[in-house]
Amino acid sequence: MKLLFVGDIVGASGCDFFASKLYGIKKDYGIDITIVNGENSAEGNGITRQSADFLLSNGVDAITTGNHSFKRREAVGIYENDIILRPANYPDGVIGKGVCTLDFGRFSLAVINLQGVTYMDSLDNPFTCIDAILEEIDTPNIIVDFHAEASAEKKAMGHYLTGKVTAVLGTHTHVQTADEIILGSHTAYITDVGMTGPELSVLGVETEIAVEKLRFRYPVMFAESKNPCFLNGVVVDFDEKCGKARSIERIILR
Repeated sequence: MKLLFVGDIVGASGCDFFASKLYGIKKDYGIDITIVNGENSAEGNGITRQSADFLLSNGVDAITTGNHSFKRREAVGIYENDIILRPANYPDGVIGKGVCTLDFGRFSLAVINLQGVTYMDSLDNPFTCIDAILEEIDTPNIIVDFHAEASAEKKAMGHYLTGKVTAVLGTHTHVQTADEIILGSHTAYITDVGMTGPELSVLGVETEIAVEKLRFRYPVMFAESKNPCFLNGVVVDFDEKCGKARSIERIILR
């Protein structure tokens, strides 16, 4: 089976560009399953019901998020949908789920959303959290979106889950890394799959505004860049009978 995972989709332009390219990607790569990180898919970042519905209506099987899961007040209600995830290591009692299982008839696929804690919000320990989750999952096909800032934390998680999951795919930093690998002849790994949105920007934000913020250190209102978009993602080919990844390939479409 072939899985397409597309990294942090930014704003309306990123959503539109993704939708315009998805059919071609599915055809060219023989994609069976599509998962995206949609935590920045709404205008002004965060995720809303409108942006989530747009992605789902354009062929997405599940949506993961991250530290902007609840950036928008109206986002709370969207987590009633089991295939829209927030990080699993939020404290008990937080609305939504961090795990879903997609049933494709002859096989199923578990999707786990985790958030790192290094240089980020102090959520529950992601390593302890995923240990508990894996005890409850009854499919060998397991995809982990590890939404984290520190590359060391992502690398550590990749090695920790080697042989236990099908893929550990890093998100959050919006810059695609060139370290895709199959760990232990089983687990596909990449530190960050990159972003989908305006390429000539600062992580999707209008360049001048982001520079002003970092240069002068005073509050500014971010605005989505109007420059042309690109799409970053990975294609993971895996054996659905045993959950073993056969290959991982980076893609960039401009």
